[in-house]
Amino acid sequence: MQLKKEKMEKLTENEIDFNLTTLKGWSYNDNRIIKDFSFKNFKEAFAAMTKIGAVAEELNHHPDWYNSYNKLNIKLRSHDVDGLTMNDFELASRIEEIIAESTKKRPRMNS
Repeated sequence: MQLKKEKMEKLTENEIDFNLTTLKGWSYNDNRIIKDFSFKNFKEAFAAMTKIGAVAEELNHHPDWYNSYNKLNIKLRSHDVDGLTMNDFELASRIEEIIAESTKKRPRMNS
């Protein structure tokens, strides 16, 4: 038996503004939250995209994104409500965790 998922409600402008304060560097435009990321090279960008893809699949909420070499542009919105829901902010928060983890400096090994 499959349970019916609770439909996420479209956020108001005030709710969007409040939730944006919890995300550094994300902007709101055209019913989407948007952020650009830069990586050292394509390999790092692609690795981050792979990790984000796994989380997006887990949440059943998929980003619109564009990648060019070491650049990644991510746009989030809930298509079924033609706007933003808490799903968008949850995925953005998880993306931030992935990016922070993938860009951490590795400790140097002393010989």
